[in-house]
Amino acid sequence: MAAYALRSLWAEPRPANAPDRRPLDWVLVAVLLCWSLLEVVLRQGLAPRPLLLVAVLAVVGPLPWRRTHPLAAVAISFGALTVVDVVRILAGSQGTLPNSVAATLVLTYALFRWGSGREAAIGLGVVLLWLAVTFVADPTSLADAVAGYGFFLFSAALGAAIRYRTKIRVRDIDQAKAREREQLARELHDTVAHHVSGIAIQAQAGRAIAVAHPERAVEALAVIEDAAARTLTELRAIVGVLRAAHDPGFAPQPGVAEVEQLATDGRTRPCVEVTLVGEFDDLSPAVGAAIYRLAQESVTNARRHARHATQVTVAVTGDADRVRLTIDDDGATGTGRAPDGYGLVGMRERASLLGGTFHAGFAERGWRVEAVLPRTGTPR
Repeated sequence: MAAYALRSLWAEPRPANAPDRRPLDWVLVAVLLCWSLLEVVLRQGLAPRPLLLVAVLAVVGPLPWRRTHPLAAVAISFGALTVVDVVRILAGSQGTLPNSVAATLVLTYALFRWGSGREAAIGLGVVLLWLAVTFVADPTSLADAVAGYGFFLFSAALGAAIRYRTKIRVRDIDQAKAREREQLARELHDTVAHHVSGIAIQAQAGRAIAVAHPERAVEALAVIEDAAARTLTELRAIVGVLRAAHDPGFAPQPGVAEVEQLATDGRTRPCVEVTLVGEFDDLSPAVGAAIYRLAQESVTNARRHARHATQVTVAVTGDADRVRLTIDDDGATGTGRAPDGYGLVGMRERASLLGGTFHAGFAERGWRVEAVLPRTGTPR
């Protein structure tokens, strides 16, 4: 078991999308350079100037590249510091290095935050080697030596902890998106099944009346053509969103009409008011189901998280080519709502899969959720 765990850690890949150099990195470099210069001017008992220059450049130089090249940054910085300390030992120098060398803790953190498992193991060896050498160059008490090792190990542990916390969050977000895709695919499956059943019935009726009433058979063909076009549209949507094959349920999927069932009678808080404006007869079943699911999830979130809310307003407006859903509550703002919660991730994913837009955030009073979907539900 231990050997398997070690092999897994060794094979751990780098996290994806490591940030590149940022303006704050250069600010950090400038601050450390100024700090080092002040130490050289004000402190007594430092190592010779050439060694100080090499040490400062070794610490400061790799910092901007610590996320994209963590092992190289650690190897350059700690390798150069090791050479400086070896020279100090051989030359018998009594001076110390500047306190700005403590910035190497940032490199250790970045190594375990952004490096692969193999890079972290190799880099940790380089760090521990330098610590052993520097405590020979600057003899210290056992307690100080233990504290020094503890600082660097804590920095490494912090980087690893944040790395895996981020990994778990990304995994949870992906799972939330997958659940929403699966639910949408189930609803689209029911819609396609309905259309195909209608095509089969119309085809059978057309065959039965083709001889006696040819004109009615032509009407049946027109109905079949329309149903087939709708079916193709829904099938394209299924191909775009389906991620796993599961047996769908056979209960009728809710639509815009069922949004009215979310309204309350005013005796419970918050009171939910629903308003439907526009035409929804030719609305894609997938869009109708999405409007209901988005409204249902938003009302549920308002009841759970909107502190001191007394009213939730749900408005659905059907235009010529799109449907707009708006949910407002009058809860207190800034009271612990999470804009990046997994529920909102799934809602945003559902709207995006149908070619729409989704936004959630604080409004002038309370919280607002707004989604705009095309009537046909054509995926992007």
